[in-house]
Amino acid sequence: MDRRVPLSELQNRMRRFRDVMDKINPDWRLAVIFSKVNQYYFTGTMQDGMILIPRERDAEYWVRRSYDRAVDESFFPNIKPMNSFRDAAAEYGNVPPEIYLETEIVPLALIERFKKYFPFETVKPADKAINLVRAVKSGYELELMKKAGSIHRKVLEEKVPAIFEEGMSEAELALKLYLIMVEEGHDATVRFGMFDTPMVMGHIAFGESSVYPTFFDGPGGNYGMSPAVPSFGSRERKLRTGDLVFIDAACAVDGYHTDKTMTYMFRKTLPGNVIDIHKRCLEIQNEVASMLKPGAIPAEIYKSVMNKLSPDFADNFMGFGKRRVKFIGHGIGLNVDEYPVIADGFYEPLQEGMVIAIEPKKGIEGVGMVGVENTFIVTPAGGVCITGESPGLIPVQV
Repeated sequence: MDRRVPLSELQNRMRRFRDVMDKINPDWRLAVIFSKVNQYYFTGTMQDGMILIPRERDAEYWVRRSYDRAVDESFFPNIKPMNSFRDAAAEYGNVPPEIYLETEIVPLALIERFKKYFPFETVKPADKAINLVRAVKSGYELELMKKAGSIHRKVLEEKVPAIFEEGMSEAELALKLYLIMVEEGHDATVRFGMFDTPMVMGHIAFGESSVYPTFFDGPGGNYGMSPAVPSFGSRERKLRTGDLVFIDAACAVDGYHTDKTMTYMFRKTLPGNVIDIHKRCLEIQNEVASMLKPGAIPAEIYKSVMNKLSPDFADNFMGFGKRRVKFIGHGIGLNVDEYPVIADGFYEPLQEGMVIAIEPKKGIEGVGMVGVENTFIVTPAGGVCITGESPGLIPVQV
């Protein structure tokens, strides 16, 4: 099976990037791509290298390691080997005084090494242009995300309830979940755009662990393995009858993610008021999904939902205590956290083919984090879910 990204796909991405750069940075002359995820997006392979994108001529992909693998994996038409930036600079010619880089990702030390051979004067961000292009998925990308969503649904809605055991730790559940997802077709890795955010899968938590403080920019929490590894799951927290089980995990196929949160009630039904709160979160998800249409403004969707919340419900909505996030959904694709965000301040209209993870959740003291998350494609008829239809709080009696 040929898993290479089609040439037509790569050409369309580069053309759209140039069009967006022309629109938002009309004086640009050179953009440089260093990050491996963006290398993959534009070339179909990820190596130790860089993409030089001059405005007036074809882009060049310069690869230090592995040039052979890049040629084997990619249809990109202009791949060149280099031992150092010196090789690329010798062929490139005159460097413009201003270049565009991934300023959210590229470390200063790398910029300084690059500058030794490409003597530019000023750095400007290419991040917005890249984000805008990546936000709108092609049919090729959507098919991969649908595959990821199908795995997600099958694993979290059908397979996970059968692996619960009284006394198992969060880490044990996380490991079993990981193995099942990989067996079903998950890529075995999860990527975030947020700086310095290592993550194996997501948050796997029992009860109060799901509202424990964490640096991660999401409503849920997690004890994690230790202060050095504050994610995956705790070895000490064991599953008990009456626990809420909270699984917020990503799934990826050929680099493309979906995001899904599923909750379970282990051997005992949660109190009625907790179930009512969860159902309200589900209603909010469906309300937001109905508004995911081309032309809709993310900030207006966010305000519309938030303004309808009662004071009691708003307390601990999208977090717990002081740890509340200021969004109810986020774009997703090659990274779990992509543009656009359903939050205040995002006024670019939605476009058909964008993909949004909606995650209304609410922390409850002594219980944990209830709510739901699924991944939706923006269409003229509203958001189309690709990760399943279960309402969550699945009862488990094993």
